[in-house]
Amino acid sequence: MIQVKNIHKSFETLEVLKGVSLDIAKGEIVSIVGPSGAGKTTLLQIMGTLDKANSGNVLINNIDFSTLNDTQLAAFRNRHIGFIFQFHQLLPEFTALENVMIPALIARTDSKKASLRAKELLAYLGLSDRLEHKPAELSGGEKQRVAVARALINQPSVILADEPSGSLDSKNKEELHKLLFEVREKFGLTIVIVTHDKELAQLSDRVIEMKDGKIITNS
Repeated sequence: MIQVKNIHKSFETLEVLKGVSLDIAKGEIVSIVGPSGAGKTTLLQIMGTLDKANSGNVLINNIDFSTLNDTQLAAFRNRHIGFIFQFHQLLPEFTALENVMIPALIARTDSKKASLRAKELLAYLGLSDRLEHKPAELSGGEKQRVAVARALINQPSVILADEPSGSLDSKNKEELHKLLFEVREKFGLTIVIVTHDKELAQLSDRVIEMKDGKIITNS
């Protein structure tokens, strides 16, 4: 499903990833853990086409990113990868419904179909009564569920989550952890999570530990 082959990444003289390779099977939930500066987020960004490696290859569904130009990468990312970030990254001027619709509209989905799909997802996530609320009017847990709906709108095969529960209180954190496993089952997703949360990591099918730009355990 996801193949990472000998990825190297440097920022000027700082080598952040030092030959990282891993395979993630379809339907797996994998957590990537390690201290700050280990290279976890950089690896996730390269897997999500948000950044490029200096060398090495990433393949999702046997599509090699190195064969795609920037326009093709953007289209692939929009169609096949959903993102969940620690601080939600919702656009403050738009409602919950509009925020969820944005990736579908970028993909040129008809606005009526995009709205219907967004409403269905928000209803599934318990937010039917919050459609017209803007992010400032939502709780932290509600914002993150809107972000999950946005990640799901284009029916991706992969969800990449960067510290998804990092800004949540204990109750909302527990609900989000449960939700990630529910959406994996409901939508047949492969999910990769960068996290410092030991409880979330332990729930995963597999934990990959990084240190100093390398994978040190993969179990």
